[in-house]
Parts: sequence; structure tokens; C-alpha cells
Amino acid sequence: MRDTTAVRDVLLKQFDIAWSLMAYHLDELTTQECLWKPAARCLHVVERKPGSWHAQWPEHERYDIGPPTIAWTTWHICYWWSKTLEHVEGRSATVSPDLEWAGSANGVRLRIDDLRQKWRAILENSSETQWEESRPDSWPLPNSDLQTIAAWLNVELMKNAAELGMIRFLYAVRENAGGL
Repeated sequence: MRDTTAVRDVLLKQFDIAWSLMAYHLDELTTQECLWKPAARCLHVVERKPGSWHAQWPEHERYDIGPPTIAWTTWHICYWWSKTLEHVEGRSATVSPDLEWAGSANGVRLRIDDLRQKWRAILENSSETQWEESRPDSWPLPNSDLQTIAAWLNVELMKNAAELGMIRFLYAVRENAGGL
């Protein structure tokens, strides 16, 4: 067995760094920013009925789909994090691409912070066996152990935090963006 305590400590510190950047970009986020489209073609959420927002699911991942909106990116965070939690907790995956967007910036903050708290509790309270046990049905990386999933999640969280930051920067200077 590896020294899971040392690995866990490093991954928790890395998670805290990724979370601090995410929290920075979520702080003072407005619903108007969430719903702003940074380009004519972009990944976004649509309101199917009043208060029921759903993400557009891309058919491919090429660049011509355009950039995501903050609403879509925050939906995506909730999608992959919820799905990861279900798999790690041993529940059958019920999270589908039809998961609703939180509907507002405040809802986004609450939902993402709830996911953070649940994830941190799993990382802190998992046994050494759970930490190292490889599971064939693990998601998003089949045949992976919890520490590998935790490392992936840290990278995904940091990537999404960077995306949120970039869209917020573009929103802040939108009137000088040459007509967008």
C-alpha cells in the first residue's frame, strides 16, 4: 500500500487551491453575467418553461461550437460533479444531461458549494481501502481508484474556474469588444 495519507493531503491542498479560484470567480457573479452570450454561436442554457433551464448538449467538441456561457459552464460543473459523486458513493448514475441549471447566480453558488462540501467530506472520510480500491464502473475514468478520480476532479475544477474567469473578463469589457 502507498502512503495514502500523504497523497490525500496533497490532493486536498490542490483541491483547496482550485476551489479558491472557483470561489473567487463565483463571488459577486450575477445572473445577467451567467446568461450573457460571449459570441453569436455558443453553448448556452434554454428556458423550456418558466424557471426550468436546460443546457444545450453539444454533438461534438470542435471549436466551431463556440464558447460556453457562464450559465452553461456552471451547469456543466454541476453535471460532472454530481455524476462523479454518485459513482464514488456507489449509487447508480441517475445524473443525465437533462439536469437543470440552477436558474440564477445565487442558485449556482449554493449548488456548487453544496457539491464542494459533499466532495471534501468524501475525501476526508474515505478509508485507505476506499482510497485505493479500483472500480471498473468508476466515472469518468473507468478502472480508477478514488485518488485518481480526485486528481482528475482537481484538474477539471481548475479548468472550469479558468473558463469562468475568462468569460467574466470578456463580460466586463463587452462594450469595447468590437460589436459583440
